[in-house]
Amino acid sequence: MKKQKIFAGISGKFTTAKNASVYLTSVPYDGTSTWGKGADKGFDAFLDAAENMEVYDIETKSEVYKKGVHICDSILEKGSPEAMFKATYETAKKQLKTDKFLTFFGGEHSISIGTIKAFYEKYKDLTVLQLDAHTDLRPEYGGTPYNHACAVYDASQNCNLVQVGIRSMDKSEMKFVKKKKCFFAQNMHGDTKWMRKVLKQMTDTVYITLDLDVFDPSIMPSTGTPEPGGLLWYETLRFLKKVFKKKNVVGFDIVELAPNPHNQAPDFLAAKLYYKMLSYKFYS
Repeated sequence: MKKQKIFAGISGKFTTAKNASVYLTSVPYDGTSTWGKGADKGFDAFLDAAENMEVYDIETKSEVYKKGVHICDSILEKGSPEAMFKATYETAKKQLKTDKFLTFFGGEHSISIGTIKAFYEKYKDLTVLQLDAHTDLRPEYGGTPYNHACAVYDASQNCNLVQVGIRSMDKSEMKFVKKKKCFFAQNMHGDTKWMRKVLKQMTDTVYITLDLDVFDPSIMPSTGTPEPGGLLWYETLRFLKKVFKKKNVVGFDIVELAPNPHNQAPDFLAAKLYYKMLSYKFYS
């Protein structure tokens, strides 16, 4: 019998599908990444780090694990990008019929395409808040629209996409960038007003897709395509806390953790980030 995976070492009533307020679904897919590989190993590294994490959050004075986190069956479809997209879309669509707060963990960023589609079909005035080093706005790449380089193109055509931390893109993507809603990292540094500007571009209902390469590689080197000049820990937390406090965040995903066995600090960053985001959702 397969052993049920648990988050942060919690057990009993806090992990059951019935009692938990949060669903966590892993999509360990790394089929279209074009440089660094290993995002398919991210979830296990994330869980291992979380198991050794303190579960009292000092900032919010809370223990959000008591809301319950149930780890759902992983989406293991790897036959093709199209098949993976369909599997994530159908899973998210089914889960959205529950009253749970839905969270997803990659895998590469292409896993977000199907999930986001399910969310914008349910929430008609949805903002997708993308924290990322890359625009990911190619309509197609590598012969498929379900490539990691296309992660938010569909969202850009069907809902309100707001991009934060961008510092790498192909020239061809510029025609899809909405300049007032794309916040380039080079313009954010030294500008204390960028958080307020971002919030103004968002509707009340928000889905967050967070590529870990939005962080500076000095604190998050374990990604497939690290880019210099990224966000740091506390400024990111300050921003996320504002988003959760002022908006109705209906779900989120974290993607692109490619663990390095010789440096496990980034795994702990991902685990802590996930827990902080839950703390902000339920206690901010």
